[in-house]
Amino acid sequence: MVGVLGAGAMGRGIAQVAAAGGMRVRLYDLNQDAVADALHFIASMFTRAAQKGRMSDADADAATARIEPLTGMDGFAGCDVVIEAVVENLDVKHKVFAALEDIVAADVILASNTSSLSVTTIASQCRNPERVVGFHFFNPVPLMPLVEVIAGVLTLDRVCDTMMAVGRRMTREPVRVNDAPGFLVNQVGRGFNIEAAHMVQEGVADTVSIDRIMRDAAGFRMGPFQLMDLTGLDVTHPATALIYEQTFHEPRFRPAMMMAARAAAGRLGRKTGAGFYSYEDGKMLADDEMPAPAYDDRPVWVSALEADGHAMVSTALKDAGATIDDGDTPDPDSLILVTPIGDDATASAVDQGLDARRTVAVDTVIGFARRRTLMTTPITDPAYRDAAHGVLGGGEVKATVVRDGPGFVAQRIVSTICNTGCAVAQMGIASPKDIDKAVTLGLNFPYGPLTFGDRVGPDRILRILEAIHGLTRDPRYRPNPWLIRRARLGVSLLTPDT
Repeated sequence: MVGVLGAGAMGRGIAQVAAAGGMRVRLYDLNQDAVADALHFIASMFTRAAQKGRMSDADADAATARIEPLTGMDGFAGCDVVIEAVVENLDVKHKVFAALEDIVAADVILASNTSSLSVTTIASQCRNPERVVGFHFFNPVPLMPLVEVIAGVLTLDRVCDTMMAVGRRMTREPVRVNDAPGFLVNQVGRGFNIEAAHMVQEGVADTVSIDRIMRDAAGFRMGPFQLMDLTGLDVTHPATALIYEQTFHEPRFRPAMMMAARAAAGRLGRKTGAGFYSYEDGKMLADDEMPAPAYDDRPVWVSALEADGHAMVSTALKDAGATIDDGDTPDPDSLILVTPIGDDATASAVDQGLDARRTVAVDTVIGFARRRTLMTTPITDPAYRDAAHGVLGGGEVKATVVRDGPGFVAQRIVSTICNTGCAVAQMGIASPKDIDKAVTLGLNFPYGPLTFGDRVGPDRILRILEAIHGLTRDPRYRPNPWLIRRARLGVSLLTPDT
């Protein structure tokens, strides 16, 4: 018997998957109308599933009947597990757990669906803290297969083992996580949205350009600003600030000021009709991309410093019918293309003794065949910028031009995500395998952070982070030892310690 305390979006979703998994459920909310609404909603979901052939009519009726509404918390007596899904407020949760301890037996598991509060802290005022565990689902629960099973400092192993089994019974994919700010998924997710926000704040690129690059080049289903609009900035920013505070101001989780300002201005996203994008009837208004300028046939010289980058860009130029300058040094009027890994366009031009006014950097590390990212120096002549845009973005593969910044856009965000995943592994918050599993299921990333790092190359990820750290001196980009060791050893980032 599973008790669910709270009949909001999360609570009703938990009750639904529990009943669908064949478990008997008792559902309670202080607001009895919420319980009634939840029962009606769940029944309609089961009916729809039957209509679509995903379950029989009899199974739909049986699943609905397995949910029993309660009019008081006393009804949780006799449950084996009670899952709390109330407001994300520590004082409220302490009161709820104190009340539950007066009702249920001492061996009943008390689980919290908290997304950001410490499980250890929630359990700290309980008489039996060893039976308190985190059970973090993702919204919408019936569609998101992941659940994090979070052990507090005093949580017994058998409690976690039981909740792993409960998660599977609910047809979810459970992952075992040790208590930490933001747990697993929310830590890694910060690398996606915070880093993008910092780039906008620094003037590297606008929100639309970053979203296009991360969707098309890096392969994410949504750009970071689309995702924040969907989630709501009133949800994303407070969670970011809380993780930053709970980690004693770990630089990796430092919020961007623009997020706080936009939240204060009420630009929360789809729910308010305006966020980073504008919405009409809940649909995002199109932001059409302007065509690339016409290529003016000026000769193009490509730096050979990065052999792979030189080969990729040279092939693309030949396919575009460009005039190639194949001299050892560029002719006086040639467009100069460089292909840095981690460095910015200025560093590439200066270090290679090139004319920065004619230099444009090209990202060949991530997604060059799907969308090209071009980066100018602060003094790149607009005519040379447009020539680069035209020759590399005027065909089937489009190009986005950004301002100077180490790591372009995709290199910087992917390396930050990977480095955060490595930190989670280094701290023993979860196993390498579970880190990737949780992130792909919980965030719909194309790859888990460690697999993404392997695909780019751990040595390249390390090089990108060292370049960004070297230029900015910002400790948020310091490479994690997990990454450094595996890059130097030439092994996968998924390699566990023996």
